[in-house]
Amino acid sequence: MRYIDLRSDTVTQPTQEMREAMYTAEVGDDVYGDDPTVTKLEEYAAHLVGKEAALLIPSGTFGNQLSLFTHCQRGDEVLLGDDCHIVVHEVGAPAIIAGVNLRTITSVKGLLTPDEVASKIRGADIHYPHTGLICLENAHSNGRVIPLDNMKDIYEIANKSSIPVHLDGARIFNAAAFLGVDASQIAQYCDSVMFCLSKGLCAPFGSLLAGSKEFITKARKKRKLMGGGLRQAGIMAAAGLLALEKMRGRLHVDHENARLLGAELDKIPGIKVFTEDIQINMVFFDMSGTDYDIGKFVTDLYNKGIKVNEAEKELMRLVTNYWVTSDDVHYVVECVREIVSMV
Repeated sequence: MRYIDLRSDTVTQPTQEMREAMYTAEVGDDVYGDDPTVTKLEEYAAHLVGKEAALLIPSGTFGNQLSLFTHCQRGDEVLLGDDCHIVVHEVGAPAIIAGVNLRTITSVKGLLTPDEVASKIRGADIHYPHTGLICLENAHSNGRVIPLDNMKDIYEIANKSSIPVHLDGARIFNAAAFLGVDASQIAQYCDSVMFCLSKGLCAPFGSLLAGSKEFITKARKKRKLMGGGLRQAGIMAAAGLLALEKMRGRLHVDHENARLLGAELDKIPGIKVFTEDIQINMVFFDMSGTDYDIGKFVTDLYNKGIKVNEAEKELMRLVTNYWVTSDDVHYVVECVREIVSMV
């Protein structure tokens, strides 16, 4: 049975072209630096985001944590939004891997106020930890895209205090599609950037970490320390190349389907869709206006061939992706309308 999978864009399966490229990929040993397909991917990835070098890594969380580990000294303080992925969904890893303290800043739907960021930078007092890094996220995991002016203002504040900026750009190409710019125009306001190949781009593995040559050289050694040294990774890099070459240019289709999904769900009595937040491929909505038991939502939809995650903080999130068509969207809406009306 074919399922319509709206749990995340991480569920995207590789295309047939990717599978064939993986089968025929030229490989080496990446720890020795002689996997030609990995090298090609890293060079292309660095070019796309306007950085000197890039490093293939297993996952987005791995890349964010590797960045903290590379930028910071143990005991440093990292400034970042209170609702960002690093804080909410990375299992407290900064305390374990980099040994840093996270100082969260109030986020308004992913947006940080530059003045507040500036106010949280530590001075030279003997009692204070050192502010070692500022982290931003774009596109944000709440589905919104951060304006470039906001990133620019924060980056300039960081530069004045000689503090590096890391960007969690897991969905940077979604953000670029929404803004109508190249990804490099977003990444110009950070010193390092992580972006995923497996979120919406259909690659079965991996993310990239990009930055200066010096930074990536340090990160490569720390990647090995973290157990991320890769061997014949060209098999996976071959799919990653196709993800960047062919799949990033069609992300607007997923955005269009998300807007369609949100608009149609919002017509169902009792469902409140946060339509103003649909800027990429994520749809968040509240079902509390219905008499329906939201605890049954996952099972009821699964029985109709639709996969969704459980609610988080009483909000549902559906994510469109390459394998979800506009016809699928209409089917999902009809199924939701049916199960809600059966109460």
